Amino acid sequence: MTVAPVKIPLVRLPHAADLPVPSYATAGAAGLDLLAAIDKPVDLAPRQFKLIPTGIAIALPHGYEAQVRPRSGLALKHGLTILNSPGTVDADYRGEIGALLINHGEAVIRLERGMRIAQLVIAAVAQAHFVECASLPPTVRAEGGFGSTGT
Repeated sequence: MTVAPVKIPLVRLPHAADLPVPSYATAGAAGLDLLAAIDKPVDLAPRQFKLIPTGIAIALPHGYEAQVRPRSGLALKHGLTILNSPGTVDADYRGEIGALLINHGEAVIRLERGMRIAQLVIAAVAQAHFVECASLPPTVRAEGGFGSTGT
């Protein structure tokens, strides 16, 4: 099944004028690479977190969100991840997309201008309309929560 690409208006902000727009690294990639739009290197110490600008703003269509997610290679090799993973970009947000990075590793991580720091996944979302009721339909699981279906 082939899904048509979603057309998303994008503004490249002045501090990212020389950086490429987000792109997919491979034909089958789910996430677009986000780049660090920083003027000088940023050192992220262990347990330190910082909002890193990406230099882009987008206009998602209603019914979509963009998820800012970690890059698996940076997470595996350096312990670098997204603090609020996944970070959600709502359809009505028009500001700069940032990546809230945290260093869970044991060494300082140096971020450089143009470095691929995160990925952006575009996903369809549904809005809910809650209907208050006296009780919920029964299930086998019922109220079993954390760990209730096994270890």
